[in-house]
Amino acid sequence: MSRTIFSLLLAGSLLFAACDNDMDEQMYTTSGNASGSQHNPPVTTTATGTLNGTYNASTNVWQYTITWSGLSSAATIVEVRGPATIGVNGNLLFTLNITAPGVNGSASGSVTLSEQQEASLLADQLYYSVVSTAHVTGEIRGQILAEEE
Repeated sequence: MSRTIFSLLLAGSLLFAACDNDMDEQMYTTSGNASGSQHNPPVTTTATGTLNGTYNASTNVWQYTITWSGLSSAATIVEVRGPATIGVNGNLLFTLNITAPGVNGSASGSVTLSEQQEASLLADQLYYSVVSTAHVTGEIRGQILAEEE
């Protein structure tokens, strides 16, 4: 009888450990399309942008690639702001590394998020803004959406 109980306890603890490990490796896909009309107030521009990335909830590391085209002048900075819903302005949280500057360019890399930033990301309450020399408060903006993989 005690062998059976021991076996059941061992099997249960292994199952719990396996489930706990799956939770530790929770991954999210992040995305977001940017335009001038999403800025508050809106910016008249034909520029567009796209964000693709992943977020690992166990390490709090967000990997991102943002591309843009058609800015009215060269990009100077890419900002991440929040918490904010679509159309609402948020606080500057951090800036991203521009890897290919210009009117057509990109930013890519990784950032370790704080617990508060993670909560905002998973609630779709972060956005990115590509700032150009012609639009110092941002030319295009896109809400960052997180979807569980």
